[in-house]
Amino acid sequence: MTSASPAAPSAVDPLLTLEVHLQDAVYREQLAADVRRGLTADAKSLPPKYFYDDRGSELFDAICDLPEYYLTRTEHALLARVAGDVIALAAPQQLVELGSGVSRKTRLLLDALTASQPAPWYVPVDVNETVLRNSAQALRRAYPTLGVHGLVADFEPGLPPLPSAARRLVGYLGSSIGNFVPPADARFLRAVAARLQPGDCLLLGVDQVKDVAVLEAAYDDAAGVTAEFNRNVLRVINRTLDADFVPEEFDHVARYDVEDAHIDMYLRAQRPLRVRIGALGLEVQFGGGEMIHTETSRKYTRASAEAMLRSGGFRPEGWYVSPDGAFALALAVVDRAA
Repeated sequence: MTSASPAAPSAVDPLLTLEVHLQDAVYREQLAADVRRGLTADAKSLPPKYFYDDRGSELFDAICDLPEYYLTRTEHALLARVAGDVIALAAPQQLVELGSGVSRKTRLLLDALTASQPAPWYVPVDVNETVLRNSAQALRRAYPTLGVHGLVADFEPGLPPLPSAARRLVGYLGSSIGNFVPPADARFLRAVAARLQPGDCLLLGVDQVKDVAVLEAAYDDAAGVTAEFNRNVLRVINRTLDADFVPEEFDHVARYDVEDAHIDMYLRAQRPLRVRIGALGLEVQFGGGEMIHTETSRKYTRASAEAMLRSGGFRPEGWYVSPDGAFALALAVVDRAA
């Protein structure tokens, strides 16, 4: 996180703009409030968005290449097959991506977009300025006609204002929507829809219900990369709020709830612990085996995904599924009547 920067084109590259909405002080205040609330509750929890400092972003990128983590490669292969159809149906001049990260899958959509539009724009939205800046510069080199307007922002409470465009496609890939527990998912989608115009579209990645063993392995890999990613939230708190967590004293736990169709991730204290959080003047006690809930990742059927979209102000228009049925992409249009 860095201090605010102006929303102005680069002096070197007029087609590259970086607009910072998430300043250091605001980020720190949000983290402090979430940590105080989450770690003083009877059932301790931390929001998953705090995984993603520079180290967390690197770890997640490594997770995407793990043999157990089918989501990224399956979605990538699906996008390679259907990106042209999606761009043809949505006909956007601007592609907005939520939680863009390194934008590796996005290039499939950008290939189709730049082939169909003479002067398209890409608007990546991410909490990590370093990752977003590097990705934006790489995309400008790869796509000479593409304008890139990056937004450093926490989009969970609502999207910041978007650059003007006659028609947009918003991409929210990787099944990140699964981190929202109902009714927060519908509230989030309605907040996205509120920034869009009639005719604008949403492309939503949704991980489908499947075998428990496959799901749990994807969130608890043999190499332990996901475990380090999970513990990284403790390192973020240590650095930002002057805490003294020892991450290695917490085990990574991932469990699938068959009835409610979601994975839960936790950090479990190996023994009774006391943790000081200096910036909050707070001491947190953990019983041996006590857990911090760090992430929920919901899994979908077509019926449950489309019901969520309708409740969020979108009308389902297309459904694309990987050959093995593991992953789907839902295309939906803003529905002002919803």
